[in-house]
Amino acid sequence: MAESNLATEIEGGSTRLVADAATLDAIALARQAATGDAAATSRLLRSLASRVVRVVRAVLGSSHPDVDDVAQQALIGFIQALPAFRGDCDPARYATTIAVRTAIGARRRVRLEHSRRDPGADADCVASPAVEPGEEIASQRRKEVLRDLLAELPPEQAEALAMRVVLGWSLEEIAGQSGAPLNTVRSRLRLAKESLRKTIESQPGLIELLGVDA
Repeated sequence: MAESNLATEIEGGSTRLVADAATLDAIALARQAATGDAAATSRLLRSLASRVVRVVRAVLGSSHPDVDDVAQQALIGFIQALPAFRGDCDPARYATTIAVRTAIGARRRVRLEHSRRDPGADADCVASPAVEPGEEIASQRRKEVLRDLLAELPPEQAEALAMRVVLGWSLEEIAGQSGAPLNTVRSRLRLAKESLRKTIESQPGLIELLGVDA
């Protein structure tokens, strides 16, 4: 499960999130950066850069040639989105969501370009899994297959699946970060699996290889 700096409290029949001191400081810094404060923006970017790179690398793959460029795009997108930041979560989580979205979008654009150049490329984008792979090889294979298939899904489904499988977030964490009800997250993951099944129905072993649980 992903780390969290937010505790849940039940008060008067409602649930609210209580941030620790470090998270409150980060939220204050993000709000200051949202006003255009250059020093605050610089500090915020320095604090989040390595995390964003890790997230982008997880979605694209560590050897992907565009990791640094996509991470830079994600950081720019994060700063541009700060005016809409409500301050109800750790800014690092907000940046993570934007990084996931940016990385999936980048992979989708690359696939579209390849598809235009070679209309038959998509049929070969997901190879059959190796016979009886070792545990580590199987784990790497699952990640590569998932990265290939994420670009085929609608954005909200792709983001939910990436957060669930690639980043290891819980359903509650995905719901909290996306602002969607828990049942909506479950539905997105279910629809994502159904779409994946249709995409790879000619390779039925890949569903088990991915090991996706909603």
